Amino acid sequence: MVERKKAEADAASIASLKPFRLVKFFSYSGLAVFLLFTLGLSWIISNHAKKVLLERSEAYALVVAENLSHQVFQQFVLPTVVRYKKIALRKPEQFALLDAVVRNAMHGMRIQAVTIFDSKRNIISYSTVKARIGRIDQGGIEYLQALEGNNNSVVRSTGTLLNLLPGAKPISSQLSTFIPFRQYTANKQKPGVILGVIEVDQDLSEDVVAITKLQGTIILTSMLIMAALFVVLGFIVARADRIIEARADERRRLEQQLHQSNRLATLGKMVASVAHEIKNPLGIVRSTADILGKRIKSVAPGNEHLAEIIVEETGRLDGIVREFLDFARPQELKMELTSVNDIFTKILTFMEPELERKKIVLEMLLDQDMPKISLDQGLIHRACLNILVNGVQAMPEGGTLTVGTRQEKMAGMALLVVSDTGGGISLEKQEHIFTPFYTDKNRGTGLGLAIVKNIVDSHHGTISVDSKDGEGSTFTIALPVG
Repeated sequence: MVERKKAEADAASIASLKPFRLVKFFSYSGLAVFLLFTLGLSWIISNHAKKVLLERSEAYALVVAENLSHQVFQQFVLPTVVRYKKIALRKPEQFALLDAVVRNAMHGMRIQAVTIFDSKRNIISYSTVKARIGRIDQGGIEYLQALEGNNNSVVRSTGTLLNLLPGAKPISSQLSTFIPFRQYTANKQKPGVILGVIEVDQDLSEDVVAITKLQGTIILTSMLIMAALFVVLGFIVARADRIIEARADERRRLEQQLHQSNRLATLGKMVASVAHEIKNPLGIVRSTADILGKRIKSVAPGNEHLAEIIVEETGRLDGIVREFLDFARPQELKMELTSVNDIFTKILTFMEPELERKKIVLEMLLDQDMPKISLDQGLIHRACLNILVNGVQAMPEGGTLTVGTRQEKMAGMALLVVSDTGGGISLEKQEHIFTPFYTDKNRGTGLGLAIVKNIVDSHHGTISVDSKDGEGSTFTIALPVG
């Protein structure tokens, strides 16, 4: 039965956690989706920026190449053909003239290099980079397309985001635009003869690095935002976990208290019923023993102690029955403003002869500024008396009994503290000392501390014990002030 109830409680606890776990799942999933979306967005933005950069650079290169083609034809081809009958760039004067025309046309332009290919062979006839002059098969498919009259471009790029790291190779990007080098005619409707192919090279490395840095900045910023959100969400989740776990513990504690209360209520009814049934016959036995003792004294002198034993034991049983009834009877509080110092003083005055007889030294540490608090004087008197009696019984060979009071203003509680130097209580026993009918004494009902706890609970207070085996015990009662 107990296991089934525990399983039901665990199932209810798990069911209460499911919505929160679902929230955590969607929260973390949302963060992951957001990160992926940001990475995709940065990739789209950088690619679009590169595309726009290439389109504009290509358009710019086409304009430059067209202008260059016109300048070369007008200022180099025509004068050279007129003067030398044919073009031969191996001759220094012709090469110098072409180089001057090209460099004048390039002046002020964002052009890295200009190369002119022969129309009959894939060979570089001229280049502003002298090391390239005379090389064969450098044009590739772009050269062939230009010979067919089609403008085209090719991008040669190396490097990624990783190349932005310190020590990595720099990012490079070069746009090469190829256009046919035509002979200009008076009839603009008819395309001129292709004399060669002009290649215009632009260095786009700085622009590509800037775009790549932008992409890296977007990714880094999004990751930092994600990290901050993750930390905040982790903090919220951890706090929510603690709150939910605390509520689950509180619910389990309340359920245990409810089961304990129900069990104690049933037990109390049974105890009250049995005590009432015993009390009346016990009274008859005692009164009969009194009468019997008087008759024995007159009939058989010297044997009257037998009747006295009966009377004594019936008195002890009557005390046990009363204790049972006190435990089972509902507490009806009669609250009034009372000084806890006065309660301790009255009890200790009553117990003074007992303390002297057992050689127990009394230390009183009563706070004289303790305020009067609302409580049932009779019940608190009984609770304190039970604890003090337990302390005295724990020191059969003598010792020190310390009684103190103090106020915890921040918590709004009045503390009543009783310490002894007896044998102490083991940790295992401390878990059960407030349980009804638990006792480690040869005689006793085990209800003393259980009754004390009921009294303290009825005042909305708490009772605790601090003890080590062989080092004495300290009982602390905390009662609310006001």
